[in-house]
Amino acid sequence: MLDKLVPANPLAFGGTMSDGITVLPGAGQPIRAAGMTLKVGSAQTPTWSAFETLVTPGFDVGAHVHAAAEEIFYVLDGELDLLAFEPVVRTATDWSGWQSATGQRVVRAGPGALMFVPAGCPHAFANRGELPVRMLFLVAPAGHEHYLAELGDLLTASQVPGGEPLTPEAVAAVRARHDIHQITPLIPGRIGTAAAGGPHE
Repeated sequence: MLDKLVPANPLAFGGTMSDGITVLPGAGQPIRAAGMTLKVGSAQTPTWSAFETLVTPGFDVGAHVHAAAEEIFYVLDGELDLLAFEPVVRTATDWSGWQSATGQRVVRAGPGALMFVPAGCPHAFANRGELPVRMLFLVAPAGHEHYLAELGDLLTASQVPGGEPLTPEAVAAVRARHDIHQITPLIPGRIGTAAAGGPHE
């Protein structure tokens, strides 16, 4: 359950919500290993989940496709490389040089940039800079937090001494369980610069 919420009606979480909620700055349910804070999710609505995200330097979510989900990414602070198109050729290792049949290319974008991703569209984001980037991230339908928690657990386990390494195959298996097809591998951010490993969208 989200913490530090301010419902207009104290009974708002019983059954169907008739009133909204206000999530104060810094509040929400942390998904620490994923570098995210869930602001609103499937416990409140079936429609979409909303996250505040900290993207560590060096993090690359890897190009992937959601069969049914739609997403919106909104850069709050810093710059991200953004991709949301079908390339002429899907390379398996790096999406940064992809180009669409209509000439679209990966863009680097700062605060105020928004990327919309329809279902079935290859997409990715990466922080190629030296500072963490803050982003608002929306997913419809709700429930993406369950996938992020599972992927976060996988990342945490890989950081424990003697733990299983984070392999592209392990990430792809988690993603496949949540109806996500991985195209290029996820690359964790630099540990110690922000939330461990960066976000895993």
